[in-house]
Amino acid sequence: MTTPRDLLIMAMDMASSRSVDRGDLSLALAGAEAIDLLDARAIGLDGERIVPGPPLPLADRMLDQAAASLTREPPYEPVGEWLWRRGRGLPEAYLGTLEADGDAVRERHRRWVVFHTDELVLVDSTARRRAEHRLRSDEPVLATLAAAVGIDDPAGPGSPTVTRVDDVATATVLTAVDDALGELAVERQRRAERRDAATADNVRRGY
Repeated sequence: MTTPRDLLIMAMDMASSRSVDRGDLSLALAGAEAIDLLDARAIGLDGERIVPGPPLPLADRMLDQAAASLTREPPYEPVGEWLWRRGRGLPEAYLGTLEADGDAVRERHRRWVVFHTDELVLVDSTARRRAEHRLRSDEPVLATLAAAVGIDDPAGPGSPTVTRVDDVATATVLTAVDDALGELAVERQRRAERRDAATADNVRRGY
């Protein structure tokens, strides 16, 4: 299992204070991939730019795809730009891996909180229990990413969440995720304001 898969399982499984937004989840999954690639030494960081390492066989096909998507010629891609590019369609891709591996199944009349139109539900699996244990253990990276997309702490309100990350490269990726989520929130607000203004204008015109 990988950090992105654990995060997606938590997004499907844990009670949340709000529905998990697909855009937020996309960025967080891409950030989780970058952190796993750092741990595997498949990439390094030069400041905020992703420097690919030598091609390595990774133990996960999605991480292999992530590594293959890297810009391998200087100037290398900033983490923030890679999050936006890699994140497109990433939740759906990871859902496909969960279904293919038997960790999620399609079930009628059941819904989960990430995409209200999808009917994939988790099964009781080792992967699910591992992800829950990892979050309950306050593992810093997963806890930080989960909190960023609005996943409640399974231990309940008021339970401590460890967010300290000592590794500089990992902290850089987490900061880039947070910045990207902030940009997305601002863009949502702008769209809402434009929509409200258009509605008000239509009302004034009698529509």
